[in-house]
Amino acid sequence: MDRRNSRRDTEGHSVLTANRLLDGRIVWLAADNTWQILLSHAQVFPNTEIEEKLAEYAGKAQQEGLVGVYGVQVHTDAGRITPVTSREQIRAQGPSIHPDFVPTWHKTGSTVTA
Repeated sequence: MDRRNSRRDTEGHSVLTANRLLDGRIVWLAADNTWQILLSHAQVFPNTEIEEKLAEYAGKAQQEGLVGVYGVQVHTDAGRITPVTSREQIRAQGPSIHPDFVPTWHKTGSTVTA
């Protein structure tokens, strides 16, 4: 099991996340195998498959300019993806700074690939 997320249950769902080496941004693996900056674009995997996906993407993280690839257990409700843990909820919501200083990309909901 992925060392960062030992709370994963067998019947839940997870997404893959990492940080980009270029700028440190948090990214999420999307269905088209690109890394996106918005959790809403992440591909949700059954927990029974996440370890296999984790091994696949952790092996090619460096060539994709990523560090720290790991799985995050999530809840899905009406198409909305929400991480289970507080730490991952904070990471998913973007910068925890004053609203006046939130980057433009976060305000507009734009996506950037890794």
